[in-house]
Amino acid sequence: MTGKMVEIEGKHLTIMDTTLRDGEQTSGVSFSHGEKLSVAKVLLEDVKVDRIEIASARVSDGEFKGTQRVMEWAKEKGYLHKVEVLGFVDDRISLQWIADAGGKVINLLCKGSLKHVTEQLRKSPEEHVKDIKKVIANATEMGIKVNVYLEDWSNGMRTSKDYVHFMISNLKEENIERFMLPDTLGILDPDETYDFCLEMKESFPDVEFDFHAHNDYDLAIANVFHAIKAGMRCVHTTVNGLGERAGNAPLSSVIATIKDHLKMETNVNESQLNKVSKLVESFSGIRIPTNKPLIGEFVFTQCSGIHADGDNKNNLYFNELLPERFGRIRKYALGKTSGKANIKKNLEDLGIELDSESLKKVTQKIIELADLKETVTSDDLPYIVADVLENESLEQKIKVVNFSLNHTMGLKPVANVSIEISGKFYEEYCDGDGQYDAFVQALHKIYKKLGKSFPKLIDYVVTIPPGGKTNALVETVITWKTNREFRTKGLDPDQTSAAVKATVRMLNIIENEASLEIAEKVLNSTTKSTITLNN
Repeated sequence: MTGKMVEIEGKHLTIMDTTLRDGEQTSGVSFSHGEKLSVAKVLLEDVKVDRIEIASARVSDGEFKGTQRVMEWAKEKGYLHKVEVLGFVDDRISLQWIADAGGKVINLLCKGSLKHVTEQLRKSPEEHVKDIKKVIANATEMGIKVNVYLEDWSNGMRTSKDYVHFMISNLKEENIERFMLPDTLGILDPDETYDFCLEMKESFPDVEFDFHAHNDYDLAIANVFHAIKAGMRCVHTTVNGLGERAGNAPLSSVIATIKDHLKMETNVNESQLNKVSKLVESFSGIRIPTNKPLIGEFVFTQCSGIHADGDNKNNLYFNELLPERFGRIRKYALGKTSGKANIKKNLEDLGIELDSESLKKVTQKIIELADLKETVTSDDLPYIVADVLENESLEQKIKVVNFSLNHTMGLKPVANVSIEISGKFYEEYCDGDGQYDAFVQALHKIYKKLGKSFPKLIDYVVTIPPGGKTNALVETVITWKTNREFRTKGLDPDQTSAAVKATVRMLNIIENEASLEIAEKVLNSTTKSTITLNN
């Protein structure tokens, strides 16, 4: 760093999340009115960020209606001061749009570099300041609070520092709550971020600043870290790092960095970060990378058997990012590098205990499957154990004897299903919205007659090998929810058949678990009776 590191003053930081505005600028992302409201509710009430930016003024009728819906809810809850809308230097047009939607805060988009003001607006700095002051006066008259974005501020600091200083000097006495400093094109490195932010704080000590990072060089989190080191006390985020181009600083990573590395505080409830990440993933259609820090599917999964062994010996491979902090749990992957320690931990979680020789055989089988690039999960373990050890207690109690699926154009698909449960046969016929849905509805009928509960399907993923042809194997992975979430997999050249196999596997997992529970109850009952008789 070219500047000296200042001692951090003030241990509390505020968070402004702009998922619903800047995050929605991700290519292909558009939140419906209901989705926008749902995300706003979770961010403010569950995650407890301090402010949210939810829209850009004048964009569309749909944007207006979505903003209006959020504002109506925010007014009821007393949150209007926490809900912000991006507006433009256009006299009263953006202000009126925000007022009509029920908003009370405008984030006014001004020019933060001389190049932008002279080449895009084709105005002098003095003319731009005059136009901004007019909007601020109108906002004050209308009862709307003003924050100012200095768009392209990072380039402004690189190429036209005098202009940046001119802007803040001429606006700092106006009725402005905060000056927001965006690295609009994601060009900064951590050293520049620190120096530029420190310059702002030292030059204008009475001004409230926000820092807004973009991730074009994958430096957004590092830049947020150094902005805070330099004295910034509010930073902007998006859920899952959504945003234009490479996106913004991810909310989850920012919160963990603030707490663990800077030893500072926010109002954010970190146990809800995974919840909002999954919600936004669902609404946006943008999948979270499996290795995304804190929120990725595999980031709390140990693959190496050495790591699992170390965790058994006083948590040697733990760090401060304990999964329970974020509403998650640690898992141990099954594959060719997992070793006996990983497999033993997964077996323990399932209540299965094996002697050393049996464990060795199961480990070898898992390695063989992994070498064939088979995906092995903890839910597969009972089947692998049964296959290797011919353990009758984990037999397939439920079998599909036969099924017939029919789909005629213009008519609803139908399924005729025959299954065997513990030696008894059941058959049902049902239609559905698709062939697999018809199959599941037929199973529902059978289970309803038997008084058995049927788990909820919460995710359905189909994959084929890259460059796969029409006869390629299809892997269907379905996530189910009972009193816990678990996944099952089916593999078949036919997608529906693969889904059927995954479903039958799910039914057998539940059936085996139910049998174990009954056995435990009988054993406990027998033990209690024996104790009573002995007494």
